[in-house]
Amino acid sequence: MKFSEVDEASWQELQPYFDTCLIPYTGLTGKENPMQATTALERLRDFMDLVEIPYKGRIITYPAFQYGLQQEMSLLNEICRNVKSTGFKHVIVISSDNVLQSEDVTEADLILSQTEMKELDGKELAAAVQAKIQILWNPVLPT
Repeated sequence: MKFSEVDEASWQELQPYFDTCLIPYTGLTGKENPMQATTALERLRDFMDLVEIPYKGRIITYPAFQYGLQQEMSLLNEICRNVKSTGFKHVIVISSDNVLQSEDVTEADLILSQTEMKELDGKELAAAVQAKIQILWNPVLPT
């Protein structure tokens, strides 16, 4: 569900069910021409469908973090931290074209990067994404 689909009157009732926030990271540099920017956004949209569609009742997608040179992740970390302070238990950062390192985006609970899963496609990619989310929600505790 997109953030803009939630109205104020129903948020109090729905909030306990939405424990996970999805933050899309496009990572545009400003050097893209309009067609390249459109293509990048379409790739991200398609990758996000693998999360948004199966988990529609549990995940809310926030506005995309459009521009960013990967060297500076402090703003993305701050956004993740702030989103958690509003009541979300988990924050997932998702990107189709960028590899984000967990040591750089320490405030995210999960980073999904299609670039890192480039050898997968179709059902295999969907299954890998869903498995990562399930592990986030249901961590295996050491015995």
